[in-house]
Amino acid sequence: MKIWVDADAAPTDVKTIVFRAAKRLNIETILVANQKIATPPGAPTVRSVVVREGADQADRYIVKNGEPMELAITADLPLAGDLVEKGLLVIDPRGDEYSVANIASRLSMRNFMDSLRGTGMVTGGSAPYGDKDKKAFAATFDRLLQKSIRHFEKQDRAD
Repeated sequence: MKIWVDADAAPTDVKTIVFRAAKRLNIETILVANQKIATPPGAPTVRSVVVREGADQADRYIVKNGEPMELAITADLPLAGDLVEKGLLVIDPRGDEYSVANIASRLSMRNFMDSLRGTGMVTGGSAPYGDKDKKAFAATFDRLLQKSIRHFEKQDRAD
């Protein structure tokens, strides 16, 4: 089992929560970005993968290497859609879980907002990342992490 982090824009609070869990539970965690991302000392299961420059290279790497029921963290909706389709458990840094039930509507809304911005309409941006987001992320992350762990433990017993 692995935790995948689309690390280019992941907030520090999100990485801190993930690093603590990876160290405590000894789970391989891969930070994927276009540049080197610092990993915490004393956490041998956490590593950084640098992909070559270019649009969507980190996304392609995660989609190619992620496996069903592994956990992925990203704010990138098209990446989330690809990962959900592949069977990964996907969460955004604000604690929203992406699933088969909601990803199509989220992508549709994203595309609609992009088209409004393309016409020059001001649509505003995301609110600053705060304590409420951090708490929501931690709660959803813990729930999905436990779901993933149970899946892989069950799979190991079956093997």
